[in-house]
Amino acid sequence: MPFLDKLQLWADERPDDTAVVVGGKRLNWADLRDAATLRLGETPATTVLAEPNSLGFVVAYAAAVAGERRCAVLDPLWPQAMIDEVTQRIGQAGPAAAQTSATGPKTASDELSDGPPDTTFLIGLTSGTTSVPKAFTRTRRSWQVSFDASIEFFGLTQEDRTLAPGPLAASLNLYALSECLYAGAAFHTTETFDVGDVHGAIAYDGITRVVLVPTMLRLLSERGLAGGVDASGVRSIICAGSKLDARTLEAARRWAPNAAIFEYYGASELSFVSGTRLAAGEPLDAGGTGIGGPFPGVELRIMDDDGAEVPDGTDGNICVRSGMVSNGYLWGDDGQALRCFDGWYTVGDQGYVDSGVLHILGRRSDMIITSGRNVYPHEVELALASVPGVSAAVAAGIPDEVRGQKVVAGIVPAYGSVTATQVKTGLDGLLARDKRPQRYFTLSELPVTDRGKVSRQLLLDWIENNDPRANPLA
Repeated sequence: MPFLDKLQLWADERPDDTAVVVGGKRLNWADLRDAATLRLGETPATTVLAEPNSLGFVVAYAAAVAGERRCAVLDPLWPQAMIDEVTQRIGQAGPAAAQTSATGPKTASDELSDGPPDTTFLIGLTSGTTSVPKAFTRTRRSWQVSFDASIEFFGLTQEDRTLAPGPLAASLNLYALSECLYAGAAFHTTETFDVGDVHGAIAYDGITRVVLVPTMLRLLSERGLAGGVDASGVRSIICAGSKLDARTLEAARRWAPNAAIFEYYGASELSFVSGTRLAAGEPLDAGGTGIGGPFPGVELRIMDDDGAEVPDGTDGNICVRSGMVSNGYLWGDDGQALRCFDGWYTVGDQGYVDSGVLHILGRRSDMIITSGRNVYPHEVELALASVPGVSAAVAAGIPDEVRGQKVVAGIVPAYGSVTATQVKTGLDGLLARDKRPQRYFTLSELPVTDRGKVSRQLLLDWIENNDPRANPLA
Protein backbone atom coordinates (compact mmCIF):
# COMPACT_ATOMS: atom_id res chain seq x y z
CA MET A 1 0.00 0.00 0.00
CA PRO A 2 -0.90 2.73 -0.79
CA PHE A 3 -1.37 2.33 -4.59
CA LEU A 4 1.29 0.29 -6.44
CA ASP A 5 -0.36 -3.10 -5.98
CA LYS A 6 -3.51 -1.52 -7.39
CA LEU A 7 -1.56 -0.05 -10.30
CA GLN A 8 -0.31 -3.54 -11.15
CA LEU A 9 -3.90 -4.79 -11.09
CA TRP A 10 -5.14 -2.07 -13.45
CA ALA A 11 -2.18 -2.67 -15.78
CA ASP A 12 -3.08 -6.37 -15.97
CA GLU A 13 -6.83 -5.86 -16.34
CA ARG A 14 -6.97 -2.67 -18.45
CA PRO A 15 -3.49 -2.19 -19.96
CA ASP A 16 -4.56 0.17 -22.75
CA ASP A 17 -6.86 2.43 -20.74
CA THR A 18 -5.60 5.93 -19.97
CA ALA A 19 -3.98 6.24 -16.54
CA VAL A 20 -2.40 9.72 -16.50
CA VAL A 21 -2.54 12.77 -18.79
CA VAL A 22 -0.21 15.74 -18.27
CA GLY A 23 -0.48 18.65 -20.67
CA GLY A 24 -2.06 16.46 -23.33
CA LYS A 25 0.61 13.73 -23.09
CA ARG A 26 -0.70 10.34 -21.97
CA LEU A 27 0.37 7.11 -20.33
CA ASN A 28 -1.85 4.05 -20.19
CA TRP A 29 -1.78 1.71 -17.22
CA ALA A 30 0.69 -0.74 -18.77
CA ASP A 31 3.06 2.01 -19.90
CA LEU A 32 3.01 3.67 -16.49
CA ARG A 33 3.75 0.37 -14.75
CA ASP A 34 6.56 -0.50 -17.15
CA ALA A 35 8.17 2.97 -17.04
CA ALA A 36 8.12 3.04 -13.22
CA THR A 37 9.53 -0.50 -13.04
CA LEU A 38 12.44 0.52 -15.29
CA ARG A 39 13.23 3.37 -12.86
CA LEU A 40 13.56 1.10 -9.82
CA GLY A 41 17.20 0.22 -10.35
CA GLU A 42 18.24 3.87 -10.19
CA THR A 43 15.81 4.89 -7.43
CA PRO A 44 17.38 5.15 -3.95
CA ALA A 45 15.80 4.37 -0.59
CA THR A 46 14.88 8.06 -0.24
CA THR A 47 14.03 10.27 -3.22
CA VAL A 48 13.61 14.04 -3.24
CA LEU A 49 11.44 15.31 -6.11
CA ALA A 50 11.42 19.03 -6.89
CA GLU A 51 10.03 19.06 -10.41
CA PRO A 52 7.19 20.73 -12.32
CA ASN A 53 4.22 18.72 -13.55
CA SER A 54 5.14 16.13 -16.18
CA LEU A 55 4.69 12.45 -17.01
CA GLY A 56 8.27 12.02 -15.84
CA PHE A 57 7.29 13.30 -12.41
CA VAL A 58 4.48 10.73 -12.16
CA VAL A 59 6.81 7.87 -13.20
CA ALA A 60 9.52 8.99 -10.77
CA TYR A 61 6.98 9.33 -7.94
CA ALA A 62 5.61 5.82 -8.50
CA ALA A 63 9.12 4.35 -8.45
CA ALA A 64 10.09 6.43 -5.42
CA VAL A 65 7.46 4.81 -3.19
CA ALA A 66 8.01 1.18 -4.29
CA GLY A 67 8.85 -1.40 -1.65
CA GLU A 68 9.96 0.47 1.45
CA ARG A 69 11.26 3.47 -0.39
CA ARG A 70 10.09 6.90 0.66
CA CYS A 71 9.65 10.11 -1.27
CA ALA A 72 9.72 13.80 -0.42
CA VAL A 73 7.98 16.14 -2.88
CA LEU A 74 9.26 19.73 -2.79
CA ASP A 75 7.93 22.79 -4.54
CA PRO A 76 10.24 23.49 -7.50
CA LEU A 77 9.49 27.22 -7.14
CA TRP A 78 11.14 27.38 -3.74
CA PRO A 79 14.51 29.19 -3.69
CA GLN A 80 17.32 26.80 -4.54
CA ALA A 81 18.94 27.42 -1.16
CA MET A 82 15.76 26.21 0.57
CA ILE A 83 15.54 23.12 -1.65
CA ASP A 84 19.17 22.33 -0.86
CA GLU A 85 18.61 22.81 2.89
CA VAL A 86 15.54 20.56 2.96
CA THR A 87 17.28 17.92 0.85
CA GLN A 88 20.25 17.92 3.21
CA ARG A 89 18.02 17.57 6.28
CA ILE A 90 16.12 14.67 4.73
CA GLY A 91 19.42 12.97 3.99
CA GLN A 92 20.59 13.50 7.57
CA ALA A 93 17.33 12.08 8.93
CA GLY A 94 18.11 8.87 7.02
CA PRO A 95 15.72 6.08 6.15
CA ALA A 96 16.28 4.02 9.28
CA ALA A 97 13.86 5.96 11.47
CA ALA A 98 10.94 5.20 9.20
CA GLN A 99 12.06 2.02 7.41
CA THR A 100 11.60 -0.48 10.22
CA SER A 101 8.47 -2.59 10.48
CA ALA A 102 7.33 -5.15 13.00
CA THR A 103 9.35 -7.83 11.22
CA GLY A 104 12.61 -5.91 11.42
CA PRO A 105 14.72 -3.77 9.04
CA LYS A 106 13.95 -4.05 5.35
CA THR A 107 15.68 -3.12 2.12
CA ALA A 108 14.17 -1.39 -0.91
CA SER A 109 12.38 -3.82 -3.22
CA ASP A 110 13.31 -4.33 -6.86
CA GLU A 111 9.63 -4.86 -7.65
CA LEU A 112 6.99 -2.24 -8.27
CA SER A 113 4.91 -3.20 -5.27
CA ASP A 114 3.76 -1.72 -2.01
CA GLY A 115 5.80 -2.14 1.14
CA PRO A 116 4.46 -3.09 4.58
CA PRO A 117 1.51 -0.91 5.63
CA ASP A 118 3.18 0.58 8.71
CA THR A 119 6.32 1.80 6.89
CA THR A 120 6.78 5.40 5.81
CA PHE A 121 6.37 6.20 2.13
CA LEU A 122 5.96 9.99 2.10
CA ILE A 123 7.77 12.92 3.68
CA GLY A 124 5.43 15.88 3.59
CA LEU A 125 6.58 19.49 3.77
CA THR A 126 4.60 22.46 5.02
CA SER A 127 4.57 25.45 2.69
CA GLY A 128 7.81 27.37 2.87
CA THR A 129 8.46 31.05 2.12
CA THR A 130 11.28 32.52 4.17
CA SER A 131 11.92 29.77 6.74
CA VAL A 132 12.69 26.09 6.36
CA PRO A 133 9.42 24.13 6.16
CA LYS A 134 8.54 21.52 8.75
CA ALA A 135 8.73 17.89 7.58
CA PHE A 136 6.29 15.18 8.65
CA THR A 137 5.94 11.55 7.61
CA ARG A 138 3.08 9.31 6.53
CA THR A 139 2.69 5.56 6.50
CA ARG A 140 1.29 3.58 3.60
CA ARG A 141 -1.60 2.48 5.79
CA SER A 142 -2.61 6.06 6.60
CA TRP A 143 -3.10 6.89 2.92
CA GLN A 144 -4.92 3.66 2.15
CA VAL A 145 -7.39 4.49 4.93
CA SER A 146 -7.65 8.00 3.46
CA PHE A 147 -8.24 6.63 -0.05
CA ASP A 148 -11.05 4.35 1.12
CA ALA A 149 -12.70 7.25 2.97
CA SER A 150 -12.39 9.81 0.17
CA ILE A 151 -13.52 7.40 -2.57
CA GLU A 152 -16.63 6.71 -0.49
CA PHE A 153 -17.29 10.37 0.31
CA PHE A 154 -16.65 11.80 -3.16
CA GLY A 155 -18.14 8.85 -5.04
CA LEU A 156 -15.06 8.30 -7.25
CA THR A 157 -15.45 5.54 -9.85
CA GLN A 158 -13.26 4.07 -12.58
CA GLU A 159 -15.39 5.85 -15.15
CA ASP A 160 -14.42 9.25 -13.75
CA ARG A 161 -11.79 11.46 -15.34
CA THR A 162 -10.29 13.70 -12.66
CA LEU A 163 -8.62 17.01 -13.46
CA ALA A 164 -6.42 18.63 -10.78
CA PRO A 165 -4.85 21.62 -12.55
CA GLY A 166 -2.51 22.76 -9.78
CA PRO A 167 1.11 21.77 -9.08
CA LEU A 168 1.68 18.13 -8.12
CA ALA A 169 4.03 19.41 -5.41
CA ALA A 170 0.93 20.64 -3.55
CA SER A 171 -0.60 18.02 -1.26
CA LEU A 172 -4.12 18.54 -2.66
CA ASN A 173 -3.03 17.55 -6.17
CA LEU A 174 -0.50 14.87 -5.17
CA TYR A 175 -3.23 13.18 -3.17
CA ALA A 176 -5.68 13.42 -6.09
CA LEU A 177 -3.11 11.71 -8.34
CA SER A 178 -2.46 8.96 -5.81
CA GLU A 179 -6.17 8.46 -5.11
CA CYS A 180 -6.86 7.97 -8.83
CA LEU A 181 -4.00 5.48 -9.17
CA TYR A 182 -5.48 3.55 -6.25
CA ALA A 183 -9.04 3.71 -7.61
CA GLY A 184 -8.14 2.93 -11.22
CA ALA A 185 -9.51 6.25 -12.50
CA ALA A 186 -7.84 8.44 -15.13
CA PHE A 187 -5.99 11.46 -13.74
CA HIS A 188 -5.43 14.66 -15.74
CA THR A 189 -3.39 17.76 -14.99
CA THR A 190 -1.67 20.59 -16.86
CA GLU A 191 2.02 21.43 -16.99
CA THR A 192 1.24 24.80 -15.39
CA PHE A 193 -2.04 26.38 -14.38
CA ASP A 194 -3.36 28.04 -17.52
CA VAL A 195 -7.06 28.85 -17.84
CA GLY A 196 -7.13 28.07 -21.56
CA ASP A 197 -5.42 24.71 -21.08
CA VAL A 198 -7.80 23.75 -18.27
CA HIS A 199 -10.84 24.77 -20.30
CA GLY A 200 -9.48 22.75 -23.23
CA ALA A 201 -9.11 19.65 -21.07
CA ILE A 202 -12.65 20.03 -19.73
CA ALA A 203 -14.11 20.56 -23.19
CA TYR A 204 -12.22 17.85 -25.07
CA ASP A 205 -11.05 15.21 -22.59
CA GLY A 206 -14.42 14.39 -21.07
CA ILE A 207 -13.48 15.55 -17.58
CA THR A 208 -16.11 14.53 -15.02
CA ARG A 209 -14.41 15.58 -11.80
CA VAL A 210 -12.35 18.66 -10.89
CA VAL A 211 -10.14 19.07 -7.80
CA LEU A 212 -8.90 22.57 -7.01
CA VAL A 213 -8.85 25.52 -4.61
CA PRO A 214 -11.69 28.10 -4.61
CA THR A 215 -9.63 30.88 -6.25
CA MET A 216 -9.01 28.62 -9.24
CA LEU A 217 -12.66 27.59 -9.35
CA ARG A 218 -13.84 31.18 -9.52
CA LEU A 219 -11.39 32.06 -12.29
CA LEU A 220 -12.31 29.01 -14.36
CA SER A 221 -16.04 29.50 -13.82
CA GLU A 222 -16.21 33.21 -14.60
CA ARG A 223 -13.97 32.98 -17.65
CA GLY A 224 -15.70 29.79 -18.74
CA LEU A 225 -19.06 31.54 -18.67
CA ALA A 226 -17.67 34.52 -20.58
CA GLY A 227 -16.03 32.30 -23.18
CA GLY A 228 -18.84 29.80 -23.60
CA VAL A 229 -16.80 26.83 -22.34
CA ASP A 230 -19.13 23.87 -21.83
CA ALA A 231 -18.70 22.26 -18.39
CA SER A 232 -22.02 20.43 -18.32
CA GLY A 233 -20.18 17.09 -18.29
CA VAL A 234 -18.51 17.85 -14.94
CA ARG A 235 -20.28 15.86 -12.24
CA SER A 236 -18.14 16.65 -9.20
CA ILE A 237 -16.20 19.73 -8.09
CA ILE A 238 -14.00 19.20 -5.03
CA CYS A 239 -12.67 22.28 -3.24
CA ALA A 240 -10.27 22.64 -0.34
CA GLY A 241 -7.88 25.23 1.03
CA SER A 242 -10.53 27.77 2.06
CA LYS A 243 -14.31 27.92 2.33
CA LEU A 244 -16.39 28.67 -0.74
CA ASP A 245 -17.92 32.12 -0.92
CA ALA A 246 -21.30 32.94 -2.42
CA ARG A 247 -20.00 34.47 -5.66
CA THR A 248 -17.70 31.55 -6.45
CA LEU A 249 -20.51 29.09 -5.81
CA GLU A 250 -22.92 31.06 -8.01
CA ALA A 251 -20.44 31.18 -10.89
CA ALA A 252 -19.63 27.47 -10.53
CA ARG A 253 -23.32 26.57 -10.46
CA ARG A 254 -23.97 28.43 -13.71
CA TRP A 255 -20.85 27.10 -15.45
CA ALA A 256 -21.14 23.46 -14.33
CA PRO A 257 -24.90 23.09 -13.68
CA ASN A 258 -24.82 19.31 -13.26
CA ALA A 259 -21.99 19.19 -10.73
CA ALA A 260 -22.26 18.35 -7.07
CA ILE A 261 -19.88 20.63 -5.20
CA PHE A 262 -17.88 19.19 -2.33
CA GLU A 263 -15.89 21.22 0.14
CA TYR A 264 -13.90 19.76 2.94
CA TYR A 265 -11.60 20.74 5.75
CA GLY A 266 -8.38 18.89 6.42
CA ALA A 267 -4.73 19.38 7.21
CA SER A 268 -1.65 17.77 5.74
CA GLU A 269 -0.79 16.25 9.10
CA LEU A 270 -4.36 15.06 9.85
CA SER A 271 -5.71 14.24 6.38
CA PHE A 272 -9.49 14.64 6.09
CA VAL A 273 -11.48 16.05 9.02
CA SER A 274 -14.92 17.14 7.83
CA GLY A 275 -16.79 17.76 4.61
CA THR A 276 -20.07 18.57 2.96
CA ARG A 277 -21.76 17.91 -0.38
CA LEU A 278 -23.90 20.50 -2.11
CA ALA A 279 -26.07 18.84 -4.74
CA ALA A 280 -26.65 20.67 -8.01
CA GLY A 281 -28.78 23.72 -7.21
CA GLU A 282 -28.50 23.39 -3.43
CA PRO A 283 -27.93 26.79 -1.76
CA LEU A 284 -24.81 27.71 0.17
CA ASP A 285 -24.81 29.06 3.72
CA ALA A 286 -23.49 32.42 2.56
CA GLY A 287 -21.17 34.01 5.09
CA GLY A 288 -21.33 30.95 7.33
CA THR A 289 -18.36 29.09 8.78
CA GLY A 290 -19.86 25.57 8.75
CA ILE A 291 -18.13 22.89 6.70
CA GLY A 292 -20.09 19.70 7.28
CA GLY A 293 -19.83 16.77 9.60
CA PRO A 294 -16.95 14.38 10.28
CA PHE A 295 -15.41 12.61 7.30
CA PRO A 296 -15.97 8.83 7.05
CA GLY A 297 -13.80 7.08 9.62
CA VAL A 298 -13.09 10.27 11.57
CA GLU A 299 -14.07 11.04 15.17
CA LEU A 300 -14.23 14.74 15.96
CA ARG A 301 -14.05 16.70 19.21
CA ILE A 302 -13.45 20.29 20.28
CA MET A 303 -11.00 20.50 23.20
CA ASP A 304 -9.42 23.21 25.28
CA ASP A 305 -5.66 23.60 25.70
CA ASP A 306 -5.65 21.10 28.56
CA GLY A 307 -7.30 18.38 26.46
CA ALA A 308 -10.75 18.64 28.01
CA GLU A 309 -13.75 18.41 25.69
CA VAL A 310 -15.80 21.62 25.55
CA PRO A 311 -19.59 21.90 25.11
CA ASP A 312 -21.20 22.29 21.70
CA GLY A 313 -21.02 25.86 20.47
CA THR A 314 -17.83 26.61 22.42
CA ASP A 315 -14.63 27.53 20.57
CA GLY A 316 -11.56 25.37 20.99
CA ASN A 317 -9.01 23.18 19.27
CA ILE A 318 -10.38 21.01 16.47
CA CYS A 319 -9.22 17.50 17.42
CA VAL A 320 -9.57 14.24 15.52
CA ARG A 321 -9.03 10.54 16.03
CA SER A 322 -8.63 8.45 12.88
CA GLY A 323 -6.33 6.08 11.02
CA MET A 324 -5.35 8.87 8.62
CA VAL A 325 -3.19 10.94 10.99
CA SER A 326 0.51 11.36 10.12
CA ASN A 327 3.37 9.93 12.19
CA GLY A 328 4.59 13.35 13.29
CA TYR A 329 7.59 15.44 12.36
CA LEU A 330 11.14 14.71 11.26
CA TRP A 331 12.00 18.27 12.29
CA GLY A 332 10.31 21.55 13.11
CA ASP A 333 8.05 20.26 15.87
CA ASP A 334 7.76 22.97 18.52
CA GLY A 335 5.29 20.94 20.55
CA GLN A 336 2.38 23.01 19.22
CA ALA A 337 2.31 22.21 15.49
CA LEU A 338 0.79 18.75 16.02
CA ARG A 339 -0.47 18.12 19.53
CA CYS A 340 -1.98 14.94 20.94
CA PHE A 341 -4.47 14.71 23.79
CA ASP A 342 -4.70 11.03 24.72
CA GLY A 343 -5.05 9.88 21.11
CA TRP A 344 -6.83 13.01 19.83
CA TYR A 345 -4.72 15.12 17.43
CA THR A 346 -4.86 18.80 16.54
CA VAL A 347 -2.83 21.22 14.42
CA GLY A 348 -4.18 24.17 16.39
CA ASP A 349 -7.04 25.10 14.09
CA GLN A 350 -9.88 26.65 16.05
CA GLY A 351 -13.57 25.96 15.64
CA TYR A 352 -16.77 24.76 17.26
CA VAL A 353 -19.49 22.17 16.63
CA ASP A 354 -23.13 23.11 16.35
CA SER A 355 -25.80 20.45 15.64
CA GLY A 356 -23.17 18.08 14.32
CA VAL A 357 -21.65 20.61 11.90
CA LEU A 358 -18.04 21.72 12.30
CA HIS A 359 -17.50 25.48 12.05
CA ILE A 360 -13.97 26.61 11.13
CA LEU A 361 -12.63 29.81 12.67
CA GLY A 362 -8.99 29.54 11.62
CA ARG A 363 -5.51 29.01 12.95
CA ARG A 364 -4.76 30.35 16.41
CA SER A 365 -1.65 31.99 14.93
CA ASP A 366 -3.89 34.02 12.56
CA MET A 367 -6.14 35.21 15.38
CA ILE A 368 -6.39 38.97 15.86
CA ILE A 369 -6.79 40.27 19.41
CA THR A 370 -8.43 43.69 19.23
CA SER A 371 -9.60 45.47 22.38
CA GLY A 372 -9.51 42.13 24.20
CA ARG A 373 -11.76 40.41 21.63
CA ASN A 374 -10.60 37.39 19.63
CA VAL A 375 -11.28 37.84 15.91
CA TYR A 376 -10.49 35.24 13.26
CA PRO A 377 -9.73 36.57 9.76
CA HIS A 378 -11.59 33.62 8.26
CA GLU A 379 -14.97 34.69 9.65
CA VAL A 380 -14.37 38.31 8.60
CA GLU A 381 -13.50 37.22 5.06
CA LEU A 382 -16.57 35.02 4.72
CA ALA A 383 -18.84 37.85 5.85
CA LEU A 384 -17.21 40.39 3.51
CA ALA A 385 -17.44 38.02 0.53
CA SER A 386 -21.21 37.92 1.04
CA VAL A 387 -21.60 41.71 0.81
CA PRO A 388 -23.11 42.94 -2.50
CA GLY A 389 -20.43 44.57 -4.61
CA VAL A 390 -17.58 42.54 -3.08
CA SER A 391 -15.98 39.88 -5.26
CA ALA A 392 -13.46 38.61 -2.70
CA ALA A 393 -11.84 39.72 0.54
CA VAL A 394 -8.87 39.02 2.76
CA ALA A 395 -8.47 40.21 6.36
CA ALA A 396 -5.53 40.53 8.74
CA GLY A 397 -4.41 42.33 11.90
CA ILE A 398 -1.95 45.19 12.22
CA PRO A 399 -0.52 46.75 15.40
CA ASP A 400 -2.61 49.48 17.03
CA GLU A 401 -1.61 51.59 20.04
CA VAL A 402 -5.12 51.69 21.48
CA ARG A 403 -6.57 48.27 20.60
CA GLY A 404 -3.38 46.21 20.54
CA GLN A 405 -4.31 45.15 17.01
CA LYS A 406 -6.90 46.34 14.56
CA VAL A 407 -8.58 44.47 11.77
CA VAL A 408 -7.88 45.56 8.20
CA ALA A 409 -9.36 44.13 5.05
CA GLY A 410 -8.54 44.11 1.37
CA ILE A 411 -11.48 43.95 -1.04
CA VAL A 412 -11.68 43.04 -4.71
CA PRO A 413 -14.77 44.87 -6.02
CA ALA A 414 -17.30 42.80 -7.94
CA TYR A 415 -18.31 45.47 -10.42
CA GLY A 416 -16.19 48.53 -11.00
CA SER A 417 -15.95 50.03 -7.53
CA VAL A 418 -17.43 49.84 -4.06
CA THR A 419 -17.38 52.36 -1.19
CA ALA A 420 -16.49 51.80 2.46
CA THR A 421 -20.03 52.89 3.40
CA GLN A 422 -21.52 50.21 1.15
CA VAL A 423 -19.30 47.58 2.71
CA LYS A 424 -20.05 48.63 6.28
CA THR A 425 -23.79 48.68 5.62
CA GLY A 426 -23.60 45.30 3.92
CA LEU A 427 -22.04 43.74 7.02
CA ASP A 428 -25.15 44.42 9.09
CA GLY A 429 -26.48 41.09 10.31
CA LEU A 430 -23.40 39.22 9.04
CA LEU A 431 -20.64 40.24 11.44
CA ALA A 432 -20.57 41.66 14.97
CA ARG A 433 -19.52 45.30 15.07
CA ASP A 434 -16.50 44.67 17.30
CA LYS A 435 -15.15 42.22 14.71
CA ARG A 436 -15.43 44.56 11.75
CA PRO A 437 -12.38 46.01 9.96
CA GLN A 438 -11.19 49.47 10.96
CA ARG A 439 -9.61 50.09 7.55
CA TYR A 440 -10.43 48.88 4.06
CA PHE A 441 -8.27 48.66 0.96
CA THR A 442 -9.28 48.16 -2.64
CA LEU A 443 -7.28 45.37 -4.25
CA SER A 444 -6.56 45.05 -7.95
CA GLU A 445 -6.03 41.33 -7.36
CA LEU A 446 -6.09 38.87 -4.49
CA PRO A 447 -2.76 38.34 -2.71
CA VAL A 448 -2.23 34.64 -3.41
CA THR A 449 0.65 32.20 -3.29
CA ASP A 450 1.88 30.31 -6.34
CA ARG A 451 -0.40 27.47 -5.20
CA GLY A 452 -3.50 29.65 -5.41
CA LYS A 453 -4.02 30.14 -1.68
CA VAL A 454 -4.80 33.56 -0.24
CA SER A 455 -1.88 35.06 1.71
CA ARG A 456 -2.71 37.43 4.55
CA GLN A 457 0.96 38.22 5.04
CA LEU A 458 1.21 39.35 1.44
CA LEU A 459 -1.71 41.72 2.04
CA LEU A 460 0.13 43.23 5.01
CA ASP A 461 3.28 43.57 2.91
CA TRP A 462 1.33 45.42 0.23
CA ILE A 463 -0.16 47.79 2.81
CA GLU A 464 3.17 48.44 4.54
CA ASN A 465 4.99 49.09 1.28
CA ASN A 466 2.20 51.21 -0.27
CA ASP A 467 1.96 48.72 -3.10
CA PRO A 468 -0.28 50.01 -5.92
CA ARG A 469 -2.23 46.72 -5.77
CA ALA A 470 -3.72 47.88 -2.43
CA ASN A 471 -5.23 51.35 -2.16
CA PRO A 472 -7.21 52.84 0.76
CA LEU A 473 -10.94 52.53 0.20
CA ALA A 474 -12.82 55.80 0.43
